[in-house]
Formats: sequence, C-alpha cells, structure tokens
Amino acid sequence: MWRESLEDLVTGPWRPPAPYAALHAIETSLGSPLPPTLRFLLLETDGLEGPYGEDIVWAADRILNDDLAFRTRPEFRLLHRPFDPLLFFGDNGGGDQFAFVQDLGDGSVHVWDHETDERSLVAPDLGSYLRKALGSDGANWYR
Repeated sequence: MWRESLEDLVTGPWRPPAPYAALHAIETSLGSPLPPTLRFLLLETDGLEGPYGEDIVWAADRILNDDLAFRTRPEFRLLHRPFDPLLFFGDNGGGDQFAFVQDLGDGSVHVWDHETDERSLVAPDLGSYLRKALGSDGANWYR
C-alpha cells in the first residue's frame, strides 16, 4: 500500500518491516493501539528517511523509547505540557517532533515545537504528512 503510493518520493532504500513484537511492545508499553495507518506503514518499512536524512518516521524501537522518555523524564514534565496524549513518530532533524494526538483519534499529524512547546496541526492524515515531508525542499516545510 505505502510503497506504491510513495515510490516516486522515496529516494533511499526501503527498510525491512518492523517486527510484530516491536509493534506489540509499543502498544502495551504506551497503553493504546497504534493508529492503523502508522501500523500498516511500519509493517512495510521500519521507519522512513526524508530527502535530507531526517527520520520522518522513526523505527518502531525509537517510537517506543522516545515516547517513554517524553512521558516519564522529570525534566520534560517540569518544562513542558504533558506528552501523554501524543504519540511521537518522527522529526525534522532540528528538534521538532511529529505526533498523532491520540485523544483526537482522527489520524491527523501535529508538530511539537521543541522551543515553544506549541503543538500545531500540519497534516490531516499520515499520507498527506508523508507526501509533504518527502516532497519538501527543507526541514521546516510545515511552517
């Protein structure tokens, strides 16, 4: 599904699929299912690199580790609003992170600005996000 729809935008090699066990670990450790579109993408490729080497979709193990860190590290809790409603899955290579807002359940993609703690809508769904990020001329395409 994803390979066919993105083949003209992905310039590097596709990674092997994420193991089912890794997806299960994310869901059980974070306490909620992955959005179906992200699950299907990870079952085709364990992460996706953008045109400038940025991890526009992280590997499953990074999704788990980074989301756990955002939710549990005391320094994050002191500096930022809670991250519990967010499921981070990628970044722009400069500190901003992309996430689904799980409370919304609509599959829209948001960006968390690491300098201001702002959270803003950047795409109505994962497919739109991927096409924008892969077809961009720079890491800050969403601004």
